[in-house]
Amino acid sequence: MAEALDDLPEEFAAHLENVEVVLEDDPDDALLRQLGLDPRRDTLFGLYQGVPLDERGFAFGNFLPDKITIFYHPLARICRTPDRIRRQVRKTVIHEIGHHFGLDDAALRREGY
Repeated sequence: MAEALDDLPEEFAAHLENVEVVLEDDPDDALLRQLGLDPRRDTLFGLYQGVPLDERGFAFGNFLPDKITIFYHPLARICRTPDRIRRQVRKTVIHEIGHHFGLDDAALRREGY
Protein backbone atom coordinates (compact mmCIF):
# COMPACT_ATOMS: atom_id res chain seq x y z
CA MET A 1 0.00 0.00 0.00
CA ALA A 2 2.87 2.38 0.73
CA GLU A 3 4.01 2.17 -2.91
CA ALA A 4 0.55 3.17 -4.12
CA LEU A 5 0.46 6.13 -1.72
CA ASP A 6 3.97 7.25 -2.70
CA ASP A 7 2.79 7.37 -6.32
CA LEU A 8 -0.11 9.77 -5.68
CA PRO A 9 -0.10 12.96 -7.74
CA GLU A 10 1.25 15.91 -5.74
CA GLU A 11 -2.02 17.84 -6.09
CA PHE A 12 -3.69 15.08 -4.04
CA ALA A 13 -0.88 14.28 -1.63
CA ALA A 14 -0.51 17.95 -0.62
CA HIS A 15 -4.00 17.89 0.94
CA LEU A 16 -3.51 14.80 3.09
CA GLU A 17 -1.58 16.28 6.00
CA ASN A 18 -4.42 15.59 8.45
CA VAL A 19 -5.77 12.41 6.83
CA GLU A 20 -4.90 8.98 8.17
CA VAL A 21 -4.77 6.15 5.62
CA VAL A 22 -5.18 2.68 7.13
CA LEU A 23 -5.38 -0.86 5.80
CA GLU A 24 -7.95 -3.33 7.11
CA ASP A 25 -8.76 -6.85 5.95
CA ASP A 26 -12.50 -6.54 5.26
CA PRO A 27 -15.40 -4.20 5.90
CA ASP A 28 -17.71 -5.73 8.49
CA ASP A 29 -21.32 -6.57 7.69
CA ALA A 30 -22.68 -3.84 9.97
CA LEU A 31 -20.66 -1.20 8.12
CA LEU A 32 -21.88 -2.46 4.75
CA ARG A 33 -25.50 -2.37 5.94
CA GLN A 34 -24.98 1.13 7.39
CA LEU A 35 -23.85 2.24 3.92
CA GLY A 36 -26.92 0.67 2.30
CA LEU A 37 -24.98 -2.31 0.91
CA ASP A 38 -25.95 -5.97 1.09
CA PRO A 39 -23.13 -7.96 2.76
CA ARG A 40 -24.08 -11.08 0.77
CA ARG A 41 -23.40 -9.48 -2.61
CA ASP A 42 -21.73 -6.09 -2.09
CA THR A 43 -18.31 -5.15 -0.83
CA LEU A 44 -16.17 -2.12 -0.41
CA PHE A 45 -12.62 -1.31 -1.51
CA GLY A 46 -12.27 1.88 0.52
CA LEU A 47 -14.07 4.29 2.80
CA TYR A 48 -13.61 7.99 3.63
CA GLN A 49 -14.66 9.09 7.11
CA GLY A 50 -14.45 12.72 8.05
CA VAL A 51 -15.67 16.19 7.21
CA PRO A 52 -15.09 17.08 3.55
CA LEU A 53 -13.00 20.19 2.97
CA ASP A 54 -15.87 22.02 1.27
CA GLU A 55 -18.06 21.61 4.40
CA ARG A 56 -15.56 23.10 6.86
CA GLY A 57 -16.10 26.59 8.13
CA PHE A 58 -13.47 29.05 9.29
CA ALA A 59 -13.85 27.83 12.89
CA PHE A 60 -13.33 24.17 11.99
CA GLY A 61 -10.95 22.55 14.45
CA ASN A 62 -10.49 20.17 17.35
CA PHE A 63 -11.58 17.17 15.31
CA LEU A 64 -9.84 13.85 14.91
CA PRO A 65 -8.00 13.45 11.60
CA ASP A 66 -10.06 12.31 8.64
CA LYS A 67 -9.59 8.64 7.82
CA ILE A 68 -9.34 6.68 4.60
CA THR A 69 -9.64 2.93 5.08
CA ILE A 70 -8.51 0.53 2.34
CA PHE A 71 -9.97 -2.98 2.57
CA TYR A 72 -7.37 -5.49 1.36
CA HIS A 73 -9.32 -8.76 0.90
CA PRO A 74 -11.95 -7.36 -1.51
CA LEU A 75 -9.12 -5.87 -3.60
CA ALA A 76 -7.14 -9.11 -3.55
CA ARG A 77 -10.18 -11.11 -4.68
CA ILE A 78 -10.69 -8.86 -7.72
CA CYS A 79 -7.06 -8.03 -8.57
CA ARG A 80 -5.09 -11.22 -9.01
CA THR A 81 -1.56 -9.77 -9.25
CA PRO A 82 0.42 -7.47 -6.95
CA ASP A 83 0.68 -4.88 -9.74
CA ARG A 84 -3.09 -4.82 -10.26
CA ILE A 85 -3.61 -4.54 -6.49
CA ARG A 86 -1.23 -1.53 -6.36
CA ARG A 87 -3.07 0.15 -9.25
CA GLN A 88 -6.47 -0.47 -7.66
CA VAL A 89 -5.26 0.75 -4.24
CA ARG A 90 -4.04 3.96 -5.89
CA LYS A 91 -7.35 4.39 -7.73
CA THR A 92 -9.31 3.69 -4.55
CA VAL A 93 -7.25 6.13 -2.46
CA ILE A 94 -7.74 8.84 -5.11
CA HIS A 95 -11.49 8.07 -5.10
CA GLU A 96 -11.61 8.46 -1.31
CA ILE A 97 -9.51 11.65 -1.47
CA GLY A 98 -12.17 12.93 -3.87
CA HIS A 99 -14.71 12.48 -1.07
CA HIS A 100 -12.33 14.42 1.21
CA PHE A 101 -12.55 17.25 -1.35
CA GLY A 102 -16.36 17.00 -1.31
CA LEU A 103 -16.97 15.11 -4.57
CA ASP A 104 -19.74 12.52 -4.75
CA ASP A 105 -19.51 9.05 -6.29
CA ALA A 106 -21.07 10.12 -9.60
CA ALA A 107 -18.50 12.89 -10.11
CA LEU A 108 -15.65 10.56 -9.19
CA ARG A 109 -16.86 7.87 -11.62
CA ARG A 110 -17.00 10.46 -14.42
CA GLU A 111 -13.33 11.19 -13.69
CA GLY A 112 -12.44 7.49 -13.81
CA TYR A 113 -12.21 6.93 -10.09
